[in-house]
Amino acid sequence: MAKIATIITNHFEDSEFLDPLEAFEHEDHEVKTIEYEAGNNIKGKNGSKVTIDLGIDDVSPDDFDALFIPGGFSPDILRADERFVKFAKAFMDEKKPVFVICHGPQVLITAETLKDRDITGYKSIKVDLKNAGANYHDKKVVVCDNQLVSSRTPDDIPAFIESSLELIK
Repeated sequence: MAKIATIITNHFEDSEFLDPLEAFEHEDHEVKTIEYEAGNNIKGKNGSKVTIDLGIDDVSPDDFDALFIPGGFSPDILRADERFVKFAKAFMDEKKPVFVICHGPQVLITAETLKDRDITGYKSIKVDLKNAGANYHDKKVVVCDNQLVSSRTPDDIPAFIESSLELIK
């Protein structure tokens, strides 16, 4: 089964992390949370608490099969730290599966990996995605190049999960 890296910090959108996490683990995939330091306790926008598994300085993209970036304010916070940007860029460059929802694409925008890619995301980042050279689609899920799965909002989670699981079968 796949080992999935999840970059996440405070103010993540709770359902956009917890629902896919449950689905991935139900299918026996291993999901590891990555933040600044292992053992940190973070909190979602709606109060969910998560203890971080691994620190960004202790991981390599080579340790994982796929990358998951849930939405909320977390991606905007993480993209200010070059370590997370380089980590995400490596997955895109190596053509490993990447799953982003809502504001998750913000990390990929900063990594400059979306030129000519089909993608969706929360409506407030539509212009940012277009300015990054991406082809924005207002659809509940977009799968690009058999690598990148994206969705817009918590309403799209079922389609996001289905497409993500299909990609890592």
